Amino acid sequence: MPDPADQNARAHAEDAGQPQRRRRDLRRADGELTDVRTGTMPAVTPNTSSQPDAGQPATTRTSWAEAAAAADEAKQATPVPAPTRPPASAEPAAAATTSARQSDSAQQVPPMPADAPSDTPAFRRSRPTVADTIADSPMPDFISSPGLFVKEQKPRPVGGFRGALYKLTGGAWNLGPGAKQRQEDELARRISRQLQGSYNTAVLSLKGGIGKTSTTVGVGLTLAEYRGDAPCAIDANPDSGDLVERALGEGIYQQASPRTITDLLKNIESVDSLTALARYMHHAGRLHLIAGEQDPEVSDSLTAEEYLRIRKLVSSYYSVALTDCGTGVTHNAMSGILQSADNLVIAAGYAVSGAKRARSTLHWLASHGYEDLARNAIVVITDKDEVSSRVDKDAIEEHLAGICRELIAVPHDRGVADGDLVTLDVLKPETRRAYKEIAAAIVDGYR
Repeated sequence: MPDPADQNARAHAEDAGQPQRRRRDLRRADGELTDVRTGTMPAVTPNTSSQPDAGQPATTRTSWAEAAAAADEAKQATPVPAPTRPPASAEPAAAATTSARQSDSAQQVPPMPADAPSDTPAFRRSRPTVADTIADSPMPDFISSPGLFVKEQKPRPVGGFRGALYKLTGGAWNLGPGAKQRQEDELARRISRQLQGSYNTAVLSLKGGIGKTSTTVGVGLTLAEYRGDAPCAIDANPDSGDLVERALGEGIYQQASPRTITDLLKNIESVDSLTALARYMHHAGRLHLIAGEQDPEVSDSLTAEEYLRIRKLVSSYYSVALTDCGTGVTHNAMSGILQSADNLVIAAGYAVSGAKRARSTLHWLASHGYEDLARNAIVVITDKDEVSSRVDKDAIEEHLAGICRELIAVPHDRGVADGDLVTLDVLKPETRRAYKEIAAAIVDGYR
């Protein structure tokens, strides 16, 4: 019968060799312990069996060398992962018996599969790093964040005391633009608004000689000055309109052997590009114009269908078009003009007859199916012929302002009243500002 003391010593040698063998199978990888056989980091659990229970006799342990030798022999005999070490028993005999049973069963039990790598990180940083802070911070919107990395500068003042001070100090003293310049800049912004599609504004009146054509030219030149795309003006007056003469001057127009809207209609099928269309147009700076027919017998024959063909062609190349109409609303082309118009400019004057006809025009439009055009119309009162003090200008303005979207007054200006060439350079600042207000109101109506 084997000696119990020998069995006890052998059991404790195997028991002591198990953690040592596990320790020898661990290697360091990137500064962390890794199991060589499984490639995973071992789970570390507190060993409560290393502390002897109070009142129980302490278990005798072998030396490190003896435990290592016993572990090598056990590894060569049976390459099976060591079972979990049981807690120390109070009875040495019971501990020996348990160790012997574990040694015998180790030969029969197949190896346990290695634990799958855990998704839980081995460690966690207590505070974020600089890289984490940068990665979590939102990227700034450089387009909508002016002055993000540079100081925002005041706009440069133009004219007046502020502009003079800016020039004298070489820009060192910049008080910024005054109230008047800010208003001018706002008008320019409204005029230059980018548009999607093509729009048409008809300029009409029931009475001639009250500033209809001069308004078309002045507003067209203003649009050409502030917009990025060139506007187009069409002379659809059946009574030998003079739109191009007012924009270019009669002498230059006659020397150019002008082509008219009639010539364009005859060859409209062959016009398939802006270059081809330019052969039938005239240019006053960046304002492109289509001249009206000068022969009264031919000009009166322009129909609504023909005008719509012209309008469709122009819409392919221009985002803004102005149509200078005749002095009536019942001629052949008028139905096509109103059908394709996005808004209207009604020309009026301070004379009593001119104010009454402007009101009659709005009433006729509202009663013939063009109520929206009448409601959103822009009435332009041009002080072309100075009237006597008996005429109450304020009363006329108040009356017309109540039946339209906006009313704008153009002051008396010799550059307009003479009925000759209209150029922005010779107009008064107040007149130019009025044309800018009209142009801004027109673009505001394009929706």
